[in-house]
Amino acid sequence: MRRLSVLVVTLLVLVFQAAAMAADKEKEGFPGRSHEKYKDVPYIELEDLNKKFKDMVVVDVRSKFEFDTLQIKGAINIPVALKTFGDEVQKLRLKTDKPLVFYCNGRTCMKSYKATKDAMDVGIKDVYSYDAGIFDWAKAYPDKAVLLGKSPVDARDILSKKQFKARLLNPDKFSDMATDDPSKVIVLDIRDKYQRAGVGFFPIQERWTSLNKMEKVYDYIRKAKEKGKVLFIYDEVGKQVRWLQYALEREGVKDYYFMDKGATGYYKMISQFDKKKKK
Repeated sequence: MRRLSVLVVTLLVLVFQAAAMAADKEKEGFPGRSHEKYKDVPYIELEDLNKKFKDMVVVDVRSKFEFDTLQIKGAINIPVALKTFGDEVQKLRLKTDKPLVFYCNGRTCMKSYKATKDAMDVGIKDVYSYDAGIFDWAKAYPDKAVLLGKSPVDARDILSKKQFKARLLNPDKFSDMATDDPSKVIVLDIRDKYQRAGVGFFPIQERWTSLNKMEKVYDYIRKAKEKGKVLFIYDEVGKQVRWLQYALEREGVKDYYFMDKGATGYYKMISQFDKKKKK
């Protein structure tokens, strides 16, 4: 009997451990789901959104530039960085009683969570964050995605990860190269206003302009090309720059680099340096 009891207890422990591991695995790659600030934000999975697609209103909360490059077919663009975001979503709610689903670039992008929370904060109900992002969607459902005005999306028209990674520099190398000779480079911080919070990493040298102001972005791109300067560009988590690569390639810019993992990667680098110093 004792052996049987021990066996039962052991099995129960294994079951609970398996359940815990499954729960952790489910959250893996979705940092926003366990983020203290967004723990009460409801989210919808990729497959569920597809099944209920016709019964939901999908809202792209990225910049107009990102939206115009690649979007979920039929989505409405309301950038979460706009001061009028709450008002715009309230106007949208007056036009429909369907669930509202907000999305951005990918799993580490917090904009979909922020948009959903902001909507909830102004009293809007039945809202969700689709946090897998546009890349996963376009890959899974190319007929329900639009790339540069074309649908269905042809995977060959999407800049490859190899092309993107070839332009990535880790934060340390990015910093060294960007500050080696200021006369030969242009450093661009393209984070949204709420992401930047007035803090840049390269005082005096860097220029700030978000993707919501593409005219200004293009001015810097063309200036760099005309004067033969190298562009060093960073965003919040290394996702937005992927869209900017389309513009850089179309403009024929040869010398440009992105900071791997963006500002988040930079902060992590500083944190690691501090830990080494304390040791």
